[in-house]
Amino acid sequence: MSEQTVVNPQTMENLVSLCKRRGFVFASSDIYGGLASAWDYGPLGVELKNRIQRFWWREMTQLHDDIVGLDAAIMMHPRVWEASGHVESFADLMVEDTVTNERFRWDHLPEQNREQMVSPAGNPLSQPKEFNLMFKTHLGPVQESSSVVYLRPETAQGIYVNYKNVLQTSRVRIPFGIAQVGKAFRNEIVTKNFIFRTCEFEQMEMQFFVHPSEDEKWFEYWKEERMQSYRRMGVRVDRLRFHRHGPDELAHYAKDAFDIQFLFPFGWQELEGIHNRTDFDLRRHSEYSGKDLTYLEDATRERYLPYIIETSAGLTRSVLMVLSDAYEEETIAEGDVRTVLRFHPELAPITVGVFPLVKKDGLAELARDIERDLRADFTTFYDQSGAIGRRYRRQDEVGTPFCVTIDYQTRENNTVTLRERDSMAQQRVPVAELAARIKQAITEYKRTGT
Repeated sequence: MSEQTVVNPQTMENLVSLCKRRGFVFASSDIYGGLASAWDYGPLGVELKNRIQRFWWREMTQLHDDIVGLDAAIMMHPRVWEASGHVESFADLMVEDTVTNERFRWDHLPEQNREQMVSPAGNPLSQPKEFNLMFKTHLGPVQESSSVVYLRPETAQGIYVNYKNVLQTSRVRIPFGIAQVGKAFRNEIVTKNFIFRTCEFEQMEMQFFVHPSEDEKWFEYWKEERMQSYRRMGVRVDRLRFHRHGPDELAHYAKDAFDIQFLFPFGWQELEGIHNRTDFDLRRHSEYSGKDLTYLEDATRERYLPYIIETSAGLTRSVLMVLSDAYEEETIAEGDVRTVLRFHPELAPITVGVFPLVKKDGLAELARDIERDLRADFTTFYDQSGAIGRRYRRQDEVGTPFCVTIDYQTRENNTVTLRERDSMAQQRVPVAELAARIKQAITEYKRTGT
């Protein structure tokens, strides 16, 4: 590694600025002034999000022969949400500043403000009142009580109501899991910290069905497995920690729960939850639907309702985590500071940048040919504008792990300059070996983290 010095830890301000400037995240409906709590993912943002999703999907399904996938509908029968408890109790307490009309979640206010019933601005607060977080709409041409449906506030319920379907069609046996990635919607009272808390978001969830006597064993397994997955993603160990839910935090359905927290620029916050949900969900859906959701053990003929170990991560929140973890500003010479995103090579939206040293003398055409050849194995980006140093910096700023420069020597001996993002080290590589060298470097990164 080089001896560059980090000179400015990332803040939300410079992170948000980079995201807009380089096409990671835009405010939704930006030309109309934007919409609070809604964000659009630009060309680089959608690549990053998709790569995080693919990394998670591989970790959860491809590398586990006891987990299968599912994609359930966003709109479900309204009785689903009655059974789950969302219609009755999925609410936060809301208060309002009686002078400014600013709204706050009651549990997010400091204790002193709650005791004195004053807002952070010192104004009187309204009495706390419940605010249901589900978005309600109507299915069909007539708006009446029988047509009410909800946009799902979580993806897990789609797994529970399909549990029997999966059992009957996939030849899985307990213990087994069902994984799903999908959108969820919560009418949050307060949205904040960029894409960290929004009304529309995506979840990556896996529900693992186990014998009730083995719930604690599998809970510990998935707690450790999910933490290790973030480390395999390249997230720095000192920015991850467990937080165990105390009695006042534990959800009504949970026997035990841990959060994996990440040190965001605004402090330690939840990244993923691991919950022992017992048989609460299957028992409730069995009661409300009238269907038998018990599992029959072939060997012992024992019939029981499985316990469920849940891992639930926010995909959009994971995007912010990866950006936060990767972002650095560092000095590489006196007065010379570069911004760099140190993405894991498998997550980087662009894997290889390809540049001709100059546009003339056939170098641009030669560079184009090399870039097209690399596309079969990597996501590439071609750039021929500006000084070569500036082109390197632009790719550093969007997290591209490798850059290839085609120069006059390429015409003489068919070699190119391969530059590595983190160390900025450069080496001459034969064109015929270029793809293999890049793959080797990615493999080495996955093995060592550098």
